[in-house]
Amino acid sequence: MENVSVVRIFTLVGINETMDYRITIFTLTLVYYCLILFLNVSLVVIIVLDENLHEPMYILLCSVCINAVYGTTGFYPKFLFDLLLISQEISYECCLLQAFVMYSYACCELSILAVMAYDRYLAICRPLHYSSFMTKRRLSQLVSFSWLTPFCVFSISILLTSRLELCSSKIKKIFCVNWIIVQLACSDSNTLANNIISYATIIIYVSHGFFVVWTYLHLVKTCARSKEDRVKFMQTCVPHLISLLTYLVVIVFDLMYMRFGSTDLPQNIQNFIAIEFLLFPPMMNPLIYGFKLTKIRNKILSLVYV
Repeated sequence: MENVSVVRIFTLVGINETMDYRITIFTLTLVYYCLILFLNVSLVVIIVLDENLHEPMYILLCSVCINAVYGTTGFYPKFLFDLLLISQEISYECCLLQAFVMYSYACCELSILAVMAYDRYLAICRPLHYSSFMTKRRLSQLVSFSWLTPFCVFSISILLTSRLELCSSKIKKIFCVNWIIVQLACSDSNTLANNIISYATIIIYVSHGFFVVWTYLHLVKTCARSKEDRVKFMQTCVPHLISLLTYLVVIVFDLMYMRFGSTDLPQNIQNFIAIEFLLFPPMMNPLIYGFKLTKIRNKILSLVYV
Protein backbone atom coordinates (compact mmCIF):
# COMPACT_ATOMS: atom_id res chain seq x y z
CA MET A 1 0.00 0.00 0.00
CA GLU A 2 2.98 2.32 -0.46
CA ASN A 3 2.26 3.13 -4.09
CA VAL A 4 1.46 6.79 -4.63
CA SER A 5 -0.01 8.10 -7.85
CA VAL A 6 2.30 10.19 -10.04
CA VAL A 7 -0.76 11.61 -11.82
CA ARG A 8 -1.41 15.12 -10.49
CA ILE A 9 -3.84 16.41 -13.14
CA PHE A 10 -6.84 14.64 -14.69
CA THR A 11 -8.42 15.56 -18.02
CA LEU A 12 -12.22 15.28 -18.24
CA VAL A 13 -12.50 14.17 -21.86
CA GLY A 14 -16.25 13.55 -21.65
CA ILE A 15 -16.96 17.26 -21.93
CA ASN A 16 -15.36 17.68 -25.36
CA GLU A 17 -18.56 16.81 -27.26
CA THR A 18 -20.47 19.70 -25.65
CA MET A 19 -18.02 22.46 -26.59
CA ASP A 20 -19.77 23.32 -29.89
CA TYR A 21 -22.81 24.46 -27.92
CA ARG A 22 -21.07 25.61 -24.76
CA ILE A 23 -22.65 29.09 -24.58
CA THR A 24 -26.14 27.61 -24.79
CA ILE A 25 -25.30 24.78 -22.37
CA PHE A 26 -23.61 27.24 -19.98
CA THR A 27 -26.68 29.51 -19.90
CA LEU A 28 -29.18 26.70 -19.43
CA THR A 29 -27.02 24.99 -16.79
CA LEU A 30 -26.52 28.22 -14.84
CA VAL A 31 -30.25 28.97 -14.82
CA TYR A 32 -31.06 25.39 -13.82
CA TYR A 33 -28.48 25.34 -11.01
CA CYS A 34 -29.71 28.69 -9.66
CA LEU A 35 -33.27 27.33 -9.71
CA ILE A 36 -32.20 24.20 -7.80
CA LEU A 37 -30.48 26.38 -5.19
CA PHE A 38 -33.45 28.73 -4.91
CA LEU A 39 -36.06 25.99 -4.47
CA ASN A 40 -34.08 23.89 -2.00
CA VAL A 41 -32.74 26.77 0.07
CA SER A 42 -36.21 28.37 0.17
CA LEU A 43 -37.74 25.15 1.50
CA VAL A 44 -35.00 24.84 4.14
CA VAL A 45 -35.53 28.46 5.27
CA ILE A 46 -39.31 27.99 5.44
CA ILE A 47 -38.97 24.87 7.59
CA VAL A 48 -36.31 26.36 9.87
CA LEU A 49 -38.18 29.63 10.50
CA ASP A 50 -41.66 28.15 11.01
CA GLU A 51 -41.96 26.39 14.39
CA ASN A 52 -45.13 24.63 13.20
CA LEU A 53 -42.94 22.71 10.74
CA HIS A 54 -40.48 21.46 13.36
CA GLU A 55 -41.80 17.92 13.02
CA PRO A 56 -39.81 14.82 12.02
CA MET A 57 -41.23 14.63 8.50
CA TYR A 58 -40.33 18.24 7.71
CA ILE A 59 -36.93 18.06 9.37
CA LEU A 60 -36.12 15.03 7.22
CA LEU A 61 -37.33 16.95 4.17
CA CYS A 62 -35.00 19.77 5.21
CA SER A 63 -32.16 17.23 5.28
CA VAL A 64 -33.06 16.09 1.74
CA CYS A 65 -32.89 19.68 0.48
CA ILE A 66 -29.56 20.35 2.20
CA ASN A 67 -28.18 17.19 0.62
CA ALA A 68 -29.40 18.36 -2.81
CA VAL A 69 -27.51 21.64 -2.39
CA TYR A 70 -24.43 19.71 -1.24
CA GLY A 71 -24.47 17.27 -4.16
CA THR A 72 -25.23 19.72 -6.95
CA THR A 73 -22.59 22.16 -5.66
CA GLY A 74 -20.07 19.36 -6.05
CA PHE A 75 -20.80 19.24 -9.79
CA TYR A 76 -22.39 22.34 -11.35
CA PRO A 77 -19.83 25.07 -10.47
CA LYS A 78 -16.93 22.98 -11.82
CA PHE A 79 -18.92 22.04 -14.94
CA LEU A 80 -19.83 25.69 -15.59
CA PHE A 81 -16.19 26.68 -15.15
CA ASP A 82 -15.08 23.94 -17.59
CA LEU A 83 -17.46 25.25 -20.25
CA LEU A 84 -15.56 28.53 -20.25
CA LEU A 85 -12.13 26.92 -20.67
CA ILE A 86 -10.37 25.40 -23.65
CA SER A 87 -8.92 22.51 -21.63
CA GLN A 88 -11.04 20.73 -19.02
CA GLU A 89 -8.64 19.71 -16.28
CA ILE A 90 -8.96 19.01 -12.58
CA SER A 91 -6.27 18.49 -9.99
CA TYR A 92 -5.76 15.06 -8.43
CA GLU A 93 -6.94 16.25 -5.00
CA CYS A 94 -10.00 18.06 -6.35
CA CYS A 95 -10.93 15.03 -8.43
CA LEU A 96 -10.89 12.79 -5.35
CA LEU A 97 -12.92 15.41 -3.47
CA GLN A 98 -15.51 15.60 -6.24
CA ALA A 99 -15.74 11.79 -6.39
CA PHE A 100 -16.31 11.76 -2.62
CA VAL A 101 -19.05 14.39 -2.87
CA MET A 102 -20.84 12.60 -5.72
CA TYR A 103 -20.87 9.22 -3.98
CA SER A 104 -21.70 10.53 -0.50
CA TYR A 105 -24.52 12.69 -1.92
CA ALA A 106 -26.05 9.75 -3.77
CA CYS A 107 -25.92 7.38 -0.78
CA CYS A 108 -26.97 10.02 1.72
CA GLU A 109 -30.08 10.60 -0.39
CA LEU A 110 -31.05 6.95 -0.15
CA SER A 111 -30.35 6.87 3.61
CA ILE A 112 -32.59 9.88 4.23
CA LEU A 113 -35.35 8.44 2.06
CA ALA A 114 -35.14 5.19 4.07
CA VAL A 115 -35.48 7.14 7.32
CA MET A 116 -38.45 9.04 5.86
CA ALA A 117 -40.09 5.70 5.01
CA TYR A 118 -39.54 4.57 8.62
CA ASP A 119 -41.09 7.83 9.88
CA ARG A 120 -44.19 7.33 7.72
CA TYR A 121 -44.43 3.70 8.86
CA LEU A 122 -44.47 4.77 12.51
CA ALA A 123 -46.94 7.61 11.87
CA ILE A 124 -49.48 5.42 10.06
CA CYS A 125 -48.90 1.88 11.31
CA ARG A 126 -47.95 2.73 14.92
CA PRO A 127 -49.68 6.08 15.59
CA LEU A 128 -50.11 5.49 19.34
CA HIS A 129 -46.38 4.86 19.75
CA TYR A 130 -45.18 7.50 17.29
CA SER A 131 -44.31 10.16 19.88
CA SER A 132 -42.41 7.72 22.06
CA PHE A 133 -40.50 6.21 19.13
CA MET A 134 -39.75 9.35 17.11
CA THR A 135 -38.31 11.54 19.86
CA LYS A 136 -35.96 14.44 19.17
CA ARG A 137 -33.05 12.29 20.28
CA ARG A 138 -34.08 9.38 18.01
CA LEU A 139 -34.59 11.78 15.10
CA SER A 140 -31.16 13.35 15.57
CA GLN A 141 -29.62 9.86 15.69
CA LEU A 142 -31.34 8.84 12.46
CA VAL A 143 -30.35 12.04 10.65
CA SER A 144 -26.76 11.63 11.86
CA PHE A 145 -26.81 8.02 10.64
CA SER A 146 -28.03 9.19 7.22
CA TRP A 147 -25.09 11.55 6.84
CA LEU A 148 -22.27 9.84 8.72
CA THR A 149 -22.64 6.36 7.19
CA PRO A 150 -21.89 7.41 3.57
CA PHE A 151 -19.27 9.89 4.76
CA CYS A 152 -17.39 7.18 6.67
CA VAL A 153 -17.73 4.52 3.96
CA PHE A 154 -16.53 6.77 1.16
CA SER A 155 -13.77 8.34 3.23
CA ILE A 156 -12.27 4.85 3.41
CA SER A 157 -12.92 4.25 -0.29
CA ILE A 158 -11.32 7.53 -1.38
CA LEU A 159 -8.38 6.95 0.96
CA LEU A 160 -7.74 3.56 -0.68
CA THR A 161 -8.06 5.12 -4.14
CA SER A 162 -5.57 7.84 -3.25
CA ARG A 163 -2.93 5.17 -2.62
CA LEU A 164 -3.23 3.57 -6.07
CA GLU A 165 -0.57 4.02 -8.73
CA LEU A 166 -2.34 5.34 -11.81
CA CYS A 167 -1.24 4.85 -15.41
CA SER A 168 -3.62 7.24 -17.14
CA SER A 169 -4.95 10.74 -16.52
CA LYS A 170 -7.98 10.71 -18.84
CA ILE A 171 -11.45 10.39 -17.29
CA LYS A 172 -14.13 9.67 -19.88
CA LYS A 173 -16.80 11.59 -18.00
CA ILE A 174 -17.68 15.20 -17.26
CA PHE A 175 -16.96 14.75 -13.56
CA CYS A 176 -14.81 12.52 -11.37
CA VAL A 177 -16.12 9.13 -10.27
CA ASN A 178 -14.26 6.87 -7.87
CA TRP A 179 -14.93 3.71 -9.90
CA ILE A 180 -13.45 5.34 -13.02
CA ILE A 181 -10.34 6.47 -11.13
CA VAL A 182 -9.84 2.93 -9.81
CA GLN A 183 -9.99 1.63 -13.39
CA LEU A 184 -6.98 3.82 -14.20
CA ALA A 185 -4.82 1.83 -11.76
CA CYS A 186 -1.68 0.26 -13.23
CA SER A 187 -2.33 -3.11 -11.57
CA ASP A 188 -5.62 -4.90 -10.86
CA SER A 189 -4.11 -6.47 -7.76
CA ASN A 190 -3.94 -3.05 -6.09
CA THR A 191 -7.68 -2.51 -6.50
CA LEU A 192 -8.78 -5.50 -4.38
CA ALA A 193 -9.46 -3.40 -1.28
CA ASN A 194 -11.48 -0.90 -3.35
CA ASN A 195 -13.59 -3.73 -4.78
CA ILE A 196 -14.26 -5.10 -1.29
CA ILE A 197 -15.41 -1.66 -0.11
CA SER A 198 -17.56 -1.29 -3.25
CA TYR A 199 -19.36 -4.59 -2.67
CA ALA A 200 -19.79 -3.82 1.04
CA THR A 201 -21.35 -0.47 0.09
CA ILE A 202 -23.70 -2.17 -2.37
CA ILE A 203 -24.81 -4.59 0.36
CA ILE A 204 -25.41 -1.73 2.82
CA TYR A 205 -27.56 0.28 0.45
CA VAL A 206 -29.38 -2.66 -1.09
CA SER A 207 -30.44 -3.46 2.49
CA HIS A 208 -31.74 0.12 2.68
CA GLY A 209 -33.84 -0.66 -0.38
CA PHE A 210 -35.24 -3.86 1.13
CA PHE A 211 -36.09 -1.93 4.30
CA VAL A 212 -38.04 0.66 2.29
CA VAL A 213 -39.95 -2.11 0.46
CA TRP A 214 -40.77 -3.73 3.81
CA THR A 215 -42.10 -0.47 5.26
CA TYR A 216 -44.29 0.22 2.23
CA LEU A 217 -45.75 -3.28 2.25
CA HIS A 218 -46.88 -2.61 5.82
CA LEU A 219 -48.08 0.89 4.92
CA VAL A 220 -50.22 -0.33 2.03
CA LYS A 221 -51.60 -3.18 4.15
CA THR A 222 -52.51 -0.81 6.98
CA CYS A 223 -53.98 1.92 4.74
CA ALA A 224 -56.24 -0.58 2.98
CA ARG A 225 -58.18 -0.99 6.22
CA SER A 226 -59.06 2.63 6.91
CA LYS A 227 -60.24 5.59 4.84
CA GLU A 228 -58.49 7.99 7.22
CA ASP A 229 -55.19 6.16 6.77
CA ARG A 230 -55.64 6.17 3.00
CA VAL A 231 -56.04 9.96 3.06
CA LYS A 232 -52.92 10.28 5.23
CA PHE A 233 -51.05 7.96 2.86
CA MET A 234 -52.01 10.06 -0.16
CA GLN A 235 -51.00 13.31 1.55
CA THR A 236 -47.67 12.32 3.08
CA CYS A 237 -46.49 9.05 1.51
CA VAL A 238 -47.18 9.69 -2.17
CA PRO A 239 -44.65 12.58 -2.38
CA HIS A 240 -42.06 10.41 -0.67
CA LEU A 241 -42.85 7.47 -2.94
CA ILE A 242 -42.52 9.61 -6.08
CA SER A 243 -39.25 11.03 -4.80
CA LEU A 244 -37.95 7.55 -3.94
CA LEU A 245 -38.91 5.97 -7.26
CA THR A 246 -37.44 8.87 -9.25
CA TYR A 247 -34.18 8.59 -7.37
CA LEU A 248 -33.95 4.80 -7.61
CA VAL A 249 -34.67 4.76 -11.35
CA VAL A 250 -31.98 7.33 -12.22
CA ILE A 251 -29.31 6.01 -9.84
CA VAL A 252 -29.77 2.33 -10.75
CA PHE A 253 -29.79 3.20 -14.45
CA ASP A 254 -26.56 5.18 -14.05
CA LEU A 255 -24.84 2.44 -12.03
CA MET A 256 -25.88 -0.30 -14.46
CA TYR A 257 -24.69 1.72 -17.43
CA MET A 258 -21.39 2.63 -15.75
CA ARG A 259 -20.66 -1.04 -15.03
CA PHE A 260 -22.17 -2.81 -18.05
CA GLY A 261 -23.20 -0.16 -20.60
CA SER A 262 -21.88 0.20 -24.12
CA THR A 263 -19.34 2.90 -24.91
CA ASP A 264 -20.69 3.07 -28.47
CA LEU A 265 -23.39 5.55 -27.47
CA PRO A 266 -22.76 9.19 -28.44
CA GLN A 267 -20.85 11.05 -25.72
CA ASN A 268 -23.71 13.52 -25.22
CA ILE A 269 -26.07 10.69 -24.32
CA GLN A 270 -23.47 9.17 -22.00
CA ASN A 271 -23.10 12.57 -20.31
CA PHE A 272 -26.86 12.88 -19.84
CA ILE A 273 -27.07 9.40 -18.30
CA ALA A 274 -24.19 10.26 -15.96
CA ILE A 275 -25.82 13.40 -14.54
CA GLU A 276 -29.46 12.25 -14.30
CA PHE A 277 -29.20 11.88 -10.52
CA LEU A 278 -28.02 15.51 -10.37
CA LEU A 279 -30.76 16.75 -12.71
CA PHE A 280 -34.07 15.28 -11.59
CA PRO A 281 -34.16 14.57 -7.82
CA PRO A 282 -32.73 17.98 -6.70
CA MET A 283 -35.36 19.78 -8.77
CA MET A 284 -38.33 17.45 -8.26
CA ASN A 285 -38.12 17.00 -4.48
CA PRO A 286 -38.82 20.61 -3.44
CA LEU A 287 -41.53 20.92 -6.10
CA ILE A 288 -43.29 17.68 -5.13
CA TYR A 289 -43.18 18.31 -1.39
CA GLY A 290 -43.88 22.03 -1.75
CA PHE A 291 -47.09 21.44 -3.69
CA LYS A 292 -48.26 18.23 -2.02
CA LEU A 293 -47.66 18.80 1.71
CA THR A 294 -50.46 21.03 2.96
CA LYS A 295 -48.52 22.89 5.68
CA ILE A 296 -45.68 23.81 3.34
CA ARG A 297 -48.04 24.74 0.51
CA ASN A 298 -50.06 27.01 2.81
CA LYS A 299 -46.89 28.63 4.13
CA ILE A 300 -45.65 29.31 0.59
CA LEU A 301 -49.02 30.77 -0.41
CA SER A 302 -49.08 32.98 2.67
CA LEU A 303 -45.65 34.36 1.73
CA VAL A 304 -46.68 34.91 -1.89
CA TYR A 305 -49.91 36.76 -1.04
CA VAL A 306 -48.64 38.63 2.03
